[in-house]
Amino acid sequence: MKILVINIALRPNPKLIMLPLGLGYVVSAIKRAGFGFDLLDLDAHPHPPEITEKYLRTHRYDVVAMGCIVTGYKYVKWLSRIIKDAFPDTTIIVGNTVAQSIPDILLTRTDSDVAVMGEGDEVIVQLLQRLSNTTDLQGIKGICYRKNNEIIQNMPQPLIEDINQILFPDWDLFDVEVYIQSLSKSIHEPWPPIPPDKIRAMLINTARGCLFKCTFCYHIFRDHKYRWRSPQSIITEMRYYVQHYGANYFAFNDELTFFSVKQAEAFADALVASGLEVWWSADCRSGLFTRDEHLSVIHKLKKAGCLSLGFSLESADPEILKWMQKKASVQDFSRQVELLRRGGIASHTSLVFGYPLETEQTIKATIDVCIANEIYPSAGYLLPQPGSPMYDYAVEHGYIQDEETYLLALGDRQDLRFNMTKLSDEQFIGTVERELARCNQELGMELKDGGLLKTGFYRSKEVQDPPVI
Repeated sequence: MKILVINIALRPNPKLIMLPLGLGYVVSAIKRAGFGFDLLDLDAHPHPPEITEKYLRTHRYDVVAMGCIVTGYKYVKWLSRIIKDAFPDTTIIVGNTVAQSIPDILLTRTDSDVAVMGEGDEVIVQLLQRLSNTTDLQGIKGICYRKNNEIIQNMPQPLIEDINQILFPDWDLFDVEVYIQSLSKSIHEPWPPIPPDKIRAMLINTARGCLFKCTFCYHIFRDHKYRWRSPQSIITEMRYYVQHYGANYFAFNDELTFFSVKQAEAFADALVASGLEVWWSADCRSGLFTRDEHLSVIHKLKKAGCLSLGFSLESADPEILKWMQKKASVQDFSRQVELLRRGGIASHTSLVFGYPLETEQTIKATIDVCIANEIYPSAGYLLPQPGSPMYDYAVEHGYIQDEETYLLALGDRQDLRFNMTKLSDEQFIGTVERELARCNQELGMELKDGGLLKTGFYRSKEVQDPPVI
């Protein structure tokens, strides 16, 4: 059985490419199960569309597997059409949120055959084992599939309860050096205290899911139990990457890395005890560190190599925060920034503009909080994703009239797709841009006008090392 796995590129010639963590787990599982496959990595090695199309029309595969976030729907549709047009008998498997959040649209409006609804690194092996002998997919848990123009949804797949048992990705399957170099040149401040050309950065996944359900967000484990790895499991993976790839900086790429002070302290203690000398950044919940006694844990994180923590403000307006179902206040956010700064750790945050209650005053108030805390944010417009409450709201109120038309237009959140506020588009965009420009000026960031509204994180005010205690 000939198998092709495609790593879809969501942006043409991006400045930053990051190791595809989800796909990394999937292809590693395929390899360990004894299947051979080809990998078409369009992120590490981008091709003009006509070259990609020529390859797919001249190389026949029995199975093609791909996946991405839902903003890549248009690429899945394009790729699956080419494959089926050339080789109608090829089985096309799609995973990640583009499958989980819109399985019916995916299977009726594209040429895809199977939508993976469970954890891909388990489901893919079961699928390939079955497809080795038959085209009958009945009984395989965690999938939707098309059969004779009918959509069939099998039973859900049980979650992997202990994710410490999951083997970490085999990055030798990818051109890993391309990814290391890209991420190493793109990490945000503060930087490790080594020459920039000596930084070797890699991604690590430490948890699956999130404890919270923000109304604008849809992630692959949204409706599932939050699970996290033990410090020992994470450190074992870090040590391997240090030894095998020369890594010295790690970005923990999670929906939520630290959910409790106890968990964060346990990781810091274990990492220091391990003797592994590395630097890293992670995400935590807003309002995790709010008490003076938490400062001792922050010092431990700093000693363990933590350079920055990301946590979301999103908005400074209490009513908008309620709509978002954010579980932290602006006061908690500011208190956390203060404590982290005292402990020598930088803070990074993100903003979402465009809830129905948004006004010029709420936008200004949100930027006021960023200026007061000396943080330039990652900012973007509300981009409702299928599966999220705000997507349902947008459909119900007529902002999304044709779902596939909306999906085909999805992209990054710095582009306003529609306006649910009472402001005109000109007022809304103008206010956001004006307030970000004010933040840029007040904080002395020296960002150019075209770079004010971005999805990437920017540096906060330089953090001084904490005093020796």
